[in-house]
Amino acid sequence: MSTSTILRGTFILTAATFLSKFLGMIYVIPFNGLVGATGGTLYSFAYGPYNILLSLSTIGVPLAVSKFVSKYNSLEDYHTGRRMFKAGMILMMVTGFVAFLLLFLGAGLLAQVYIPEGADGITVEDVTLVIRMVSFALIIIPAMSIVRGFFQGHQSMGPTAVSQVIEQIVRIIFLLVAAYITVDILNGTITTAVGFATLAAFVGAIASCFVLYYYWKKRKPYLDKQMEKQERYYDVPTVELFQELFRYAGPFVLVGIATPLYQQIDALTFARAMTAIGQKEIISEAFSNINLYGHKLVIIPVTLATGLSLAILPAMTKSYVERNKALLFNQINQSLQIIMLLIVPAVIGMAILSYESWGTFYGINAETISLNGSLLRWYAPVALFFGLFTVSSAILQGINQQQFAVISLTAGLVIKGTLNVPFIYLFGAKGAILATMLSVLTVVLLNLARIGIAIQFPYKQLIKRSILIGIFSTTMGIIVWLCKWTLSFFISYDDGRLISIVILSICVFIGATVYLWLCYESTLLERVIGSRIRIIDKIFRRN
Repeated sequence: MSTSTILRGTFILTAATFLSKFLGMIYVIPFNGLVGATGGTLYSFAYGPYNILLSLSTIGVPLAVSKFVSKYNSLEDYHTGRRMFKAGMILMMVTGFVAFLLLFLGAGLLAQVYIPEGADGITVEDVTLVIRMVSFALIIIPAMSIVRGFFQGHQSMGPTAVSQVIEQIVRIIFLLVAAYITVDILNGTITTAVGFATLAAFVGAIASCFVLYYYWKKRKPYLDKQMEKQERYYDVPTVELFQELFRYAGPFVLVGIATPLYQQIDALTFARAMTAIGQKEIISEAFSNINLYGHKLVIIPVTLATGLSLAILPAMTKSYVERNKALLFNQINQSLQIIMLLIVPAVIGMAILSYESWGTFYGINAETISLNGSLLRWYAPVALFFGLFTVSSAILQGINQQQFAVISLTAGLVIKGTLNVPFIYLFGAKGAILATMLSVLTVVLLNLARIGIAIQFPYKQLIKRSILIGIFSTTMGIIVWLCKWTLSFFISYDDGRLISIVILSICVFIGATVYLWLCYESTLLERVIGSRIRIIDKIFRRN
């Protein structure tokens, strides 16, 4: 397999993953307009345990299958790869069905845990329904993910890329159409609309299966020919194959469900703590902000930054194996600095323009905009920590320190679980955000410390450039604030969504231009990215 083909495949898969995640972020805008805060809270209650059980049912096997199919293909042993694929498929079908039963049958118990006695609005029956509706997807998705891993092991990224995008498109169309018909045409309840919205995961998975089946039928003759020509066999017992799979996949099961675990702590404690401090009337609004609507806005810069940053990691693993420390250090620096370069200004900008951002995406509600804008402002810095967590955990995997990622994540979850209720008592709804911020920051610091100790990685360059990024971002923030203050003499975000869009567009354009110019003129941009960018050269007319 040529290097250009591998790079092309990696680019296709990265682009498809980004598009899938982007679609998964923007659909909440119309969804919020259909079901509001109550629907967002119900949706979060359903997807929290679903995401956790999905990760536990797959136990990292699809990624491991990809790696080991590739390994045995390189040894020209295609039979072993096919054996692994079949065994993994059976395992995923079993674990997926078990996960479905656990979630479907345990929905009522989970709902009782989530909803305290005497709670207003959302009932135990409402939560039970939406959890059961989403549980059906667990029957299909784990086994489907094995097929994706098998194709990727053959360096064929197209099936995974296309099926991901199709799955997301079908899911979102079904979700929005079903919610619209239920609420606006049939005058149904919010609970029914959200129930159909969670069932969309199952519908999207079916669409993905059709795509993968098409690719399988198309490519199976070629794969069979490879097996027929095989001359060398490695008679590896199935038990040993699974042991090897689990050794690789096991440590990162927890890392993959970090965000759902944090959100589950909120789901289990938020409503009770808010009720105890006499603020139960804002539970749905605040919880849906922290766990769905506000979270989606905060994750936008994280998705872009980590997508660019993680693209470097395959090369990083190669450098580590070859013991090329100079190149490895440069790649780690670049990954971390991309996160700082892109997310720090986004965090500052979102914090300053939190009310305008909320109004632009979700509209202006005079009764709730104050709460939502304030919570988004507090939540914005968490984006930086989530980005650093994702990349630092991946770096640990690249340098064969994945076991430590589990230790650091466990420490973070202990902090979140310990501080969540006390912080809510002290600070109200934003206490949950502060607990998340402190816990994820702890995980990041532990991960970075471990990287430094394991390979003697020097942080001097990262610190110096981060300080410069901080100075440029602060300068940008001051200009954005002045722009917003000047506009306030004429227009204000509470004049409506259209005005919010105008304010946000003007301030973001000015802020982004200033920040980009500072990074460009100081050569910081090309030093972090690794090369000059022609489009920006033309904009600022550098020769």
